[in-house]
Amino acid sequence: MNKFISRFSLAALLLCTAGCAAAQANVTSFAPPEYISWLEDLKKDMYAKGISQQTLDLVYAQDYYSPSPEVVKRDRKQIEFALTSTAYINRVVTSTRVRKGRYYYQTLQPLLKQIEEKYGVPGQYIIAFWGVETNFGSNFGQYNVISSLTNLSYDKRRSRFFRSQLYEALKIIDTWKVDYTQMQGSWAGAMGHFQFMPSTFNSYAVDFNNDGTIDIWHSFEDAAASAANYLSSIGWQKDSQWGVEVSLPWNFDFSQTGRNNIKSIKEWSKLGVRSTKNQKLKLDSSFKGAIITPEGKNGRAYLVLNNFNKIMHWNRSENYALAIGVLSDYIISTKEWQAQTEDPALRLRTDDILQVQNFINKVFGGHLEEDGQLGSSTREAVKKVQKKANLPQDGYPDRRLLQKIKNYNPQIGFSIPVPPRKLHKPD
Repeated sequence: MNKFISRFSLAALLLCTAGCAAAQANVTSFAPPEYISWLEDLKKDMYAKGISQQTLDLVYAQDYYSPSPEVVKRDRKQIEFALTSTAYINRVVTSTRVRKGRYYYQTLQPLLKQIEEKYGVPGQYIIAFWGVETNFGSNFGQYNVISSLTNLSYDKRRSRFFRSQLYEALKIIDTWKVDYTQMQGSWAGAMGHFQFMPSTFNSYAVDFNNDGTIDIWHSFEDAAASAANYLSSIGWQKDSQWGVEVSLPWNFDFSQTGRNNIKSIKEWSKLGVRSTKNQKLKLDSSFKGAIITPEGKNGRAYLVLNNFNKIMHWNRSENYALAIGVLSDYIISTKEWQAQTEDPALRLRTDDILQVQNFINKVFGGHLEEDGQLGSSTREAVKKVQKKANLPQDGYPDRRLLQKIKNYNPQIGFSIPVPPRKLHKPD
């Protein structure tokens, strides 16, 4: 991190949340020469891409400097423990959220039906996304979007991505004359009721209430319809569902798990996959889906369908997609909310996942991002290591695998070394 940024962390934090031109002008004298030069290049680049000079002059009045190291820290933050699927769902799908979700689902039925008729996305999913993203519109985030994206563009780690999102945010101001000081969002620039990134706004946001503008902050009609338009555009299947929790037979081949191992419901049924009550799956036999075991062979198993993958377009976390699915099911049912039972033995440390990723990259020539996250690429790579280690291939780096990695011998692999034979000496 830039040393100058660290020195002014407190001032930057206060100024970042203010988001006004007066505050911007007050910190001009703090800006180091390299930042001033960078900002000038940024503005020239944005102008060349089509952003008006009027918008650039308005947003970057007097070359303000608001480094906001907090957003940079959050981008680089690493949690000590990687949340298990169960812990994540329990954190997101609470009794309060279920109760509110059911309330809004009922009271907003006229609007939700209109949206479903036009875009084919059932209302319970819209409400579930709304509840998870902003707690039903009560928390849009405390950051000014332009300030956050400018600072993250200046940071080196993911500057290309955030610079592209900054361009999209400036384009919103240019096109819709949005007051940029009111563009409130997350530390990463996600905005409004459904936390759209600026690029998603420009591609999928709609003026559903026909008032001549698109407002995803103050118009729930626009925001909800925009969310549905996005899901519909990426292939949401109206007559399907996200998936269902299932039970697996005792001899199930865990190498068949993972979202890329797709079979028809009929095929999964023949392999012994059944409902959690050990009954026949109540799904159209022609549907296709995959089995995922987010906590490995000792945790819950889910049969996920096409719409599950569409939820993951919104957020690439399987845990997130499961939470949306579970919450949407609660919203349209009368089932009493109940927290999922968590097995503490299934928890993984972020450092453990980093160790596995590093081992795979160094020993097996992998190309994993060493981020401490158990994503799809890491899980598929773990399966290959488990196969070599003669372990069930569930893609979950449990204690047995960690121990085998610790004892790995480049000469003999995961095999146990044979001690030299002791020769018996005659008396």
